[in-house]
Amino acid sequence: MRRLFWLGLGLAVGVYATRRASAAAHALTPAGVGANLADGLRELGAGLGAFGAEVRAGMTERERELAELVERHAGAAVPTVGDAFVEPAPAYRPSPRARARRAGA
Repeated sequence: MRRLFWLGLGLAVGVYATRRASAAAHALTPAGVGANLADGLRELGAGLGAFGAEVRAGMTERERELAELVERHAGAAVPTVGDAFVEPAPAYRPSPRARARRAGA
C-alpha cells in the first residue's frame, strides 16, 4: 500500500512538473512571447478605458457642482453637458446679393 501511495504521488508530481516545464518553454517561443505581449496590451487598453471613464465621470460631477454654485450665486440656471440643451437651428436667410440674383437684377 505504501508503494502505491508513493507511485501515485510520483505520478502527480511528474505530471505537474511536465506541465509547468512545457508552459515555461511555450512562453519562450515567439508565439508565446506574442501572446504575452497581446495580453499585456489588452490589459493596458482596458485600464486606459477605465481611467478615461473615471475622468469623464469626475468632470461631469465637477461641472454639475460648478453649475449649482453659479446658479446659487447668480440665480440663473446654467446648462451643462449632461442636460438636453440644444439651440434651435437658425432660419435660412439668403444674402442681399443672392436675393438680387434671384430677382434678375
